[in-house]
Amino acid sequence: MKQKARIVIIGLGSAGLSALGEVKKITDDFLLIQQGPYGTSCARSACMPTKTLIEVADAFHRRKIMAARGVSGTEGLWMDPAAALGYVRKLRDAFVGGMVDSTDRYKEKIIHENAFFLEPTIIKAGDITVEAERVIIATGSRPFYPESWKEFDDLLLSTEDMVEQRDLPRRMAVIGLGPAGIEYAQALSRLGLHIAAFDASSTLAGISDPEVNKATIDILKEEFPIVLDEKVEIMRKGEGLVVQAGEQKTTVPKALVAIGRKPNIEGLGLEKIGVATNERGLPDFSRQTMQIEDLPIFIAGDVNDDAAILHEAIDEGHIAGFNAARDKKHCFKRRVPLAITFTDPNIAAVGRTYRELKGEDFVIGRYDFSKQSRARMSGVNKGLLRIYAGEKDGVVLGAEMAAPSGEHLAHLLAMAIDRKMTVFDMLTLPFYHPTIEEGLRTAIRDAGKKLSCSPEETVLLLCRSTPDDFLC
Repeated sequence: MKQKARIVIIGLGSAGLSALGEVKKITDDFLLIQQGPYGTSCARSACMPTKTLIEVADAFHRRKIMAARGVSGTEGLWMDPAAALGYVRKLRDAFVGGMVDSTDRYKEKIIHENAFFLEPTIIKAGDITVEAERVIIATGSRPFYPESWKEFDDLLLSTEDMVEQRDLPRRMAVIGLGPAGIEYAQALSRLGLHIAAFDASSTLAGISDPEVNKATIDILKEEFPIVLDEKVEIMRKGEGLVVQAGEQKTTVPKALVAIGRKPNIEGLGLEKIGVATNERGLPDFSRQTMQIEDLPIFIAGDVNDDAAILHEAIDEGHIAGFNAARDKKHCFKRRVPLAITFTDPNIAAVGRTYRELKGEDFVIGRYDFSKQSRARMSGVNKGLLRIYAGEKDGVVLGAEMAAPSGEHLAHLLAMAIDRKMTVFDMLTLPFYHPTIEEGLRTAIRDAGKKLSCSPEETVLLLCRSTPDDFLC
């Protein structure tokens, strides 16, 4: 069977649906190819269910500080992990239901098959051959672990498996401490499980600032053991697993593996149509247009392995759909980089990271939250914020942190970076007392004191048009 369409979108996750939203504004002449269930990975197994589980775990964890605040009896509280997972699934199903409804309205245009390129504009999907003017690839990604671990499939859980569990063992290992792994490790520990966490890297959640990384490790090690910078090996023992890294060894019934995700690019046949790919099988593309080479093919979302974050996938889908539906390509300015891990304290990176700035002229403003007044009131007084600013002009460049309310601090900094604000500009903004944001102000002041252009220090900045003009 042969079909024609102006635009074909392969994959109906966050990026694919975002692309569809743009395509629909221009044309109804489109076809969609989707292999697998409706509903985005974010709604089904990633962002939404994990954050729900974290909320449940954090609520239970707060019982430990209640006695000091005059609340008695909390030592008698207990957690039913099976019931907690049931609650997570119930809320997850509601999130997914909304996504399914928004997708199902296009069911007459959806082909439920795998897609394979015969030519840049000809795609084989089952027994259907589709000829298109332009194609958008938005097939997403999936969890993976080493091929040699396949023999332990019955004892290993992926991040996509976790929410489907009807119960959890009392002991678990978490292998891989990127954002997803460290979120799960802390949440499961706070649900009452005995957790041992491992990673071959020396850092947590992609932190590149050595001081922030050390502070984060020290904080989280108070809740569960963490082994870093050691190769992780597993072996079967009875009905369970032995997980070993260096001299550290633990025996558990099951292990969660969160060592990364693999783009769903293989099987599309890009190499068959002459698309040059790297060692991971991924093509070069423009981040500003999402176009692959000069072909009528665009790639968006986790499948391109660029920034596996929901808002980035939606933006990339928007760009791909906008350009695929038009004869002229448009270049788009990308947003300020922003990544947040929902541990306690929140781990966040915004703008340029310490690693990216290393070797350049910049200053660092820091703040330790251990004695911050509002954080102490809330029982969350732990963490470190480090802000990076240009040494000569004081322009805020980026920040890394493990901080209470870090998700909110990171958003404020993202706006400042996008507007190219200096540390002096930020100090003209109001900071209410007592708030966590006062810690941000202290870090900004610390950076300002280290600048070669630092003006005379005042409580409020004098009227000025430039840092050197202080006269009205």
